[in-house]
Amino acid sequence: MPALPAKHYAAELQRQLRTLLGHEQIVTQAYGRHLLIKRLDDEEPTVVARLTELARNRYGAAFRNHSGRWEPLPGEGSLDEMAEVVVTLLHLYLQPDNY
Repeated sequence: MPALPAKHYAAELQRQLRTLLGHEQIVTQAYGRHLLIKRLDDEEPTVVARLTELARNRYGAAFRNHSGRWEPLPGEGSLDEMAEVVVTLLHLYLQPDNY
């Protein structure tokens, strides 16, 4: 079970992503030191990306490629900064009608 702070950060990330993207079809989930970013589809939610805690309030990002492997995204930063990086680089993959 994720620690309370991880759940809090997942909820904050979800709020930020929904605001930046302008839709509600994104959910996040705390998973160990990762914050999974999922797009809601008709069936199961699809994991698109994740943030990984590198240090206190410092995150790195990665996206899941077509074969299921994690590919790193450039940079590291705060939750706010990395939410913007994910939206900037993966905007098309985070749209609900793009599956």
